[in-house]
Amino acid sequence: MCGRFVLVALADEIADMFDLHAVPDPFAQRFNVAPSQQIAVITNGKPGELAWHRWGLIPSWAKEAKIGYRMINARSETAAEKPSFRAAFRSRRCLIPASGFFEWQRRGKQKRPIYISLRDRPLFAFAGLWEVWRKPDGETVPNVTILTTVANSFMADIHLRMPVILQPEDHATWLTPASREEHQTLLRPCAAELMQAWPVSTLVNRPANDTPETIERLL
Repeated sequence: MCGRFVLVALADEIADMFDLHAVPDPFAQRFNVAPSQQIAVITNGKPGELAWHRWGLIPSWAKEAKIGYRMINARSETAAEKPSFRAAFRSRRCLIPASGFFEWQRRGKQKRPIYISLRDRPLFAFAGLWEVWRKPDGETVPNVTILTTVANSFMADIHLRMPVILQPEDHATWLTPASREEHQTLLRPCAAELMQAWPVSTLVNRPANDTPETIERLL
């Protein structure tokens, strides 16, 4: 799964990576992005723009927004079929820029936070699905979930699952109309040799701790 992530790229780096018209500058760096917060996304509806969506998918038919807390992730193997995600899989896909993510590794009775990133890519994209939920008062709430897949050999010792990290050459295919099979083939674990990880402080356990110290390697 993916319950926290990091985005510390600069505005021009994000614009260049995803071929965007513009990104707000200065772009606030985030060291501890948590569910229910607003996160940066690039949707298939407006692929040249950076948008802001609430993390935690709220299906259009949901009666309350709190369902989003249970839908921060969607299993890529079943998302195209599940009632909560299938409409979004078919019509509302997105890229979620990230620099890294956290996972909690169990050691006996303890769980220690691990920061995971890519060795030579300080900026990459998770595969995501998005929706727009309407409150009873008519206000709309754009929202998003991160797709996950089975862990690769690097991640397997940390957690059984991992977020889908798309290859740059697959970004356009994920955002453009294609068959379900074509989109499904993109939702695979990234290569293990691309990844790196190290233990970090339990500071990350509190979303309020959104500082560089959350990703510092513990000696």
